[in-house]
Amino acid sequence: MKRERTRAGLRAVGMFVAVAALGLASSGCTKLDTTSPAAARTHAVSARFGTVDCREAKCIALTFDAGPSENSARLLDILKEKRVPATFFLLGKRHIEKYPELVTRMAAEGHEVASHTWDHKILTRITPAQIRGELERTDDAIERITGKKPTLMRPPQGRTDDTVHKICRELGLAEVLWSVTAKDYATTDSALITKRVLAQATRDGIILLHDLYKGTVPAVPGIIDALKARGYVFVTVPQLLAPGKAEPGKVYRP
Repeated sequence: MKRERTRAGLRAVGMFVAVAALGLASSGCTKLDTTSPAAARTHAVSARFGTVDCREAKCIALTFDAGPSENSARLLDILKEKRVPATFFLLGKRHIEKYPELVTRMAAEGHEVASHTWDHKILTRITPAQIRGELERTDDAIERITGKKPTLMRPPQGRTDDTVHKICRELGLAEVLWSVTAKDYATTDSALITKRVLAQATRDGIILLHDLYKGTVPAVPGIIDALKARGYVFVTVPQLLAPGKAEPGKVYRP
C-alpha cells in the first residue's frame, strides 16, 4: 500500500513536470539563470576527462528520477550489458531506505548517485529549514551507503528559486534540470516512451526518465541502441560538464 501511495503521489505531481521544465516562472521565482553543459566546459581548464571528451564527442546523459525501485535491478542489468553510465537522482523515504543494496550497486558500477530529496516535497512551497532537511537527510543517507556525499540534486518538478539556490550552495549541491522528458509518469507504452525520447534528443541533452514506472525500463534498450546508432555517446552528468565541474548553487540545463 505504501508503494502504491508513493507511485500515485509521484504520478499526480508528474503531470506538471513538462510545464515546470519549460517555464519555471510559474513557481513564483524570477527568471531562472541556468548554465548549459557547453558553457560549463568552455570556462574550464583545457584538459581531457577520462575516455570521453564531450567537446569532441556527441554526448548525451541518461538520468533516472525517484528510485531506487523494484525495477532498478533490471535497469542496472541493462546498463551494464550496454556499457552505459547513468545518473540516478534518488528519493530517500521508501526508496533509498528500502533498497540500500541497489544504491551500493549503482555507485559500484560507475553510475553517478545524486539527490531527488527525501520525500519529493516541492521545494518552493516549504520553509528554508524544511528544504535543508529534505536535502541533508538524503545526502547523509547516500553518503552512509556509498561513502561519497552527492554533489548534484534535482528539485522535484524542476521547481526552484533563489532560496533553493542559496541552500544548495551552502550544502555543496548543484541543481540539474533536463532537456528531454518522455512523460513516462503518464503512460505504460514503452514504444511511445522511446519515440518521445528519440524525437527530443540532441547533443548535450539530459534525458529524464523514472525507473519506478512500469513502461520505462523496457524502453531503455531501444533508446540506447537508437541513440548509439545516431552517434551519441552516453555519459554521466559530471562527464557531460567536464573538464568543467558543477558549481554548488548553480542550475544546469541544456
